Amino acid sequence: MKIAMIGTGYVGLVSGVCFSDFGHDVVCVDKDPGKIAKLERGEVPIYEPGLDAVLARNVEAGRLRFTTDIKQAVDGAEAVFIAVGTPTRRGDGHADLTYVMAAAEDIARALTGYAVVVTKSTVPVGTNRKVAEVIRATCPEAAFDVASNPEFLREGAAIDDFMKPDRVVVGVESERATEVMGDVYRPLFLRDFPIVYTDLESAEMIKYAANAFLATKISFINEIAALCERVGADVKSVARGMGLDGRIGNKFLHAGPGYGGSCFPKDTSALARIGQEHGVPQRITETVIMVNDMTKRRMIDKVMELCGGSVNGKTVAVLGVTFKPETDDMREAPSLTIVPALVGGGAAVRVVDPHGRREGEALLPGVIWESDPYAAAAGADVLLILTEWNQFRALDLKRLAGSMTTARMADLRNIYSRDDVLEAGFVEYASVGR
Repeated sequence: MKIAMIGTGYVGLVSGVCFSDFGHDVVCVDKDPGKIAKLERGEVPIYEPGLDAVLARNVEAGRLRFTTDIKQAVDGAEAVFIAVGTPTRRGDGHADLTYVMAAAEDIARALTGYAVVVTKSTVPVGTNRKVAEVIRATCPEAAFDVASNPEFLREGAAIDDFMKPDRVVVGVESERATEVMGDVYRPLFLRDFPIVYTDLESAEMIKYAANAFLATKISFINEIAALCERVGADVKSVARGMGLDGRIGNKFLHAGPGYGGSCFPKDTSALARIGQEHGVPQRITETVIMVNDMTKRRMIDKVMELCGGSVNGKTVAVLGVTFKPETDDMREAPSLTIVPALVGGGAAVRVVDPHGRREGEALLPGVIWESDPYAAAAGADVLLILTEWNQFRALDLKRLAGSMTTARMADLRNIYSRDDVLEAGFVEYASVGR
């Protein structure tokens, strides 16, 4: 079937490429001619493992195209996906729906026959009905249905998540729309992956509820980690003991410097705002946000304590600044709180990240970018691990310690053990919850 994907950001590009790999004819639309030109040359504007290969394969097969012409893309499409940005609105924490509604207007003008207009972007409850209102107001004679199809992609593992999902959530209101969405996801249905059909509002809420719950697990274990440090417990042992309980599970119970990225900060903020607007305050979610902010600030204190209370005049080598490994995404990363605090405290900060420099140069002014951990550590007073890239998991600790002015390590991802670090020649070691 023919599918139009409006927006070639992270969600839109991954979804469009993967739909084409299902065998569908997909046209991806973006208003940025420069981005479209790059995609036509086979250049992927984001770092996502495996995406470039799947893109190239489907372009070559003729199933995937890119354009700035929305009319061309929508003409004859049976499903039109809205996958534009919904950033947090300044001042009130709500999701900004400006781009979603603009896309709805453009789609309405471009429709030439019946289509299901599918919101892939993360949007507040009630948005899909507003999309329908905008389309009707723009083009009263349009034949369409709306559907909600939230994404659950993990950056760094998005291809596998799309091709082998835990579930696909589809909010629909008509049999015709259900049939179309069934055809879209038929390759997954035939392989017995769960397709959950529900109403529009429930589909919208599932996305926010799922992300808020995962963020809650992260903030919970980070609070437990702080307590473990005071009472002498090991948070890794605590998390393992908890995670083996089938009712809890072991995922998202890794203590660290707090969550970041494109989803959790934005979605928890939006859910809290939705609750306030409807007179049902989401107290747990509000607390999760507060704990996450406090966790990031607590990490700054750890580095300060390693340096005797001040980083003024010290050199800090930072390993990893993206919010997680296997992505170049810097949005709401803990590094954006921690690194500026170190620079502001008078430290000379050197940074190493396999894919973070492209965004990081603008977001982290005043730092020095190095090519590898050993260059960053030479002559440094503290080695700070912020992102658990695989490249940082098996470093030559003796070599690092021997090159530093004062060998101290702040391991904020609990990659190493205290005994191994101190045996290698480091004089001080700090971790999270141990």
